[in-house]
Amino acid sequence: MPDAVDKLTPMGVMVLALLREGDMHPYEMVRLMRARRDDRLLPITNGTLYHTVARLQRAGLLDEVGVDRDGNRPERTTYTLTAEGREAVIGWVRRELSRIDRPSDFRIALAEAHNLERPDAIDSLRIRRAALADAHAQHSDGLRGARANGVPEQVLVEFERQEMLLDAELRWLDSLLTRLEAAAFPWGPHAFEDTERYLAQRKAAQQ
Repeated sequence: MPDAVDKLTPMGVMVLALLREGDMHPYEMVRLMRARRDDRLLPITNGTLYHTVARLQRAGLLDEVGVDRDGNRPERTTYTLTAEGREAVIGWVRRELSRIDRPSDFRIALAEAHNLERPDAIDSLRIRRAALADAHAQHSDGLRGARANGVPEQVLVEFERQEMLLDAELRWLDSLLTRLEAAAFPWGPHAFEDTERYLAQRKAAQQ
């Protein structure tokens, strides 16, 4: 599904990932995103979400499964994930998890990485680690060369910060990979249980 993956937006990915949990109407999606603080990752508005749902439906990535009305509330259309939508969200998360050139998309991919099976997540993160290690080495070499050539420190502070951030992310990523490679660390789309807290959250979002 390369075309579908290329056309997905971060909001589209999050909508499709929500539908992996079960059929939902857009109102429930918005409430769940806000309850889970997904607005720390991207702006969440009713208009943007409804527009995203319509676009995903036209692309065949989700479909209607029913319309209901409860009391005086407006009609609510419930959507389900199609097989194409399931493949698209997995493909997008796998691709963006391995890249280092789109940090905002990486945050969405990391938040949805549990939609990948463990081997897929590990493979994508190892690709990312190799790219980070190369970038870190280039920054370190560049800083050493600049200082050896007498470049003033005040013009190197941004390079220094980036080198330190890359070093910190490499150490964090090594820790995550170590945990992922241990079978005792729960992972994957089937590792969640329908706990009372989760069911209560879903019920509250449907009101």
